[in-house]
Amino acid sequence: LVPTRVPVLADHPLVQGPRFRRLKIGAGHRLDVKASGVFVLGIGHGNKLLTDLYNCHLTKVYTVGGLFGKATDDFSDTGKLIEKTTFDHITREKLERILAVIQGTNHKALLMYSNIDMKTQEAYELAVKGLIRPMDKSPPIITAIRCLQFALPEFQLEIHCLHETQQYLRKVVHEIGLELKSSAVCTHVRRTRDGVFTLDDALPRTQWDLRSIQDAIRNCQLKVETEIEKTLGHRDNSPVHQLDVQTAESAE
Repeated sequence: LVPTRVPVLADHPLVQGPRFRRLKIGAGHRLDVKASGVFVLGIGHGNKLLTDLYNCHLTKVYTVGGLFGKATDDFSDTGKLIEKTTFDHITREKLERILAVIQGTNHKALLMYSNIDMKTQEAYELAVKGLIRPMDKSPPIITAIRCLQFALPEFQLEIHCLHETQQYLRKVVHEIGLELKSSAVCTHVRRTRDGVFTLDDALPRTQWDLRSIQDAIRNCQLKVETEIEKTLGHRDNSPVHQLDVQTAESAE
């Protein structure tokens, strides 16, 4: 999230000088050192909009890899091995039944923490707009989970969630292994969406230059404005036409 007031210095070989010493860069939802994917940054006055986006409580999407047959002390495949188990009895159908249970349990939690009477017209309208979500702090909630790939002992999940950490997602993989009377570790966690931002918006390290950042800002401006107005029902205190947005894709 960056303001348009950042000057264009594309023809200058260096971006330096007193004007840039006070440029503030803030981080949105963090990624830990073992995760990768979409990572939102706020630059300059855009930092103020990080709070509004945080208060929107938007869903994030991850692809999460798993490996059946072993357990570690930190739920990842690089942790200290503490157990090996058999996994030949696991089928995709059994895995998907567990995923359905997880989704159903989390759906009940979503409704509870959203504090919405589902029999009301308000609840119906919010559901149509996709706005049923906790608007305050809550435990991690999985809004959707499905199996993308299954080839024993490996599997890959797509997880839509709120208020999560990447370590929480690794623990979910561990618990899936236990439910299937085996064990499992997480092989990777990759965020593919953070609210309105997707991998298509993200800039890899090779494009972390001023011109690419400004282009990304302009491309994301409208959808950030729309989401804040839709969810919070008002414009940001600063003029929305001064809003810019940047996303960066973290390194693996």
